[in-house]
Amino acid sequence: MSGIKGKDTKPELIIRGALFARGFRYRLHDKRLPGKPDIVLPKYHAVIFVHGCFWHGHGCHLFKWPGTRGEFWRKKVTDNRSRDSRVIRQLLGNGWRVLTVWECSLKGKGCSGTDVIAGKIRRWLASKKARMEIAGKVLRSLGNK
Repeated sequence: MSGIKGKDTKPELIIRGALFARGFRYRLHDKRLPGKPDIVLPKYHAVIFVHGCFWHGHGCHLFKWPGTRGEFWRKKVTDNRSRDSRVIRQLLGNGWRVLTVWECSLKGKGCSGTDVIAGKIRRWLASKKARMEIAGKVLRSLGNK
């Protein structure tokens, strides 16, 4: 696990590149804020977390419980989710707006594509919404029932 990156992950770099290309300027991992958000946009009083679906227990096709060390992984993911909720509450309580971009929105089945996600982020920043999440599309099989 020591080889797993917590900063500058591929999904994070994609989002940062898309924002920068569209003229947005930001800070990275501001230690003064709860949870050290991945992207901080002070002009909009907004923060963006780019979450990996596995590490944060997202209920999408990219998340699957490991077959070994089940108790360890359940505690790990559950603790991550609890911390995420606590950090989001703190940020919202301090007047920050919070966006979570899930890894599944950028890769795998049902991904939206960088331009679509950047457009959603731009619209969210222009709005007054305090909280939003961007996730991949849910694809359902329409079997014969």
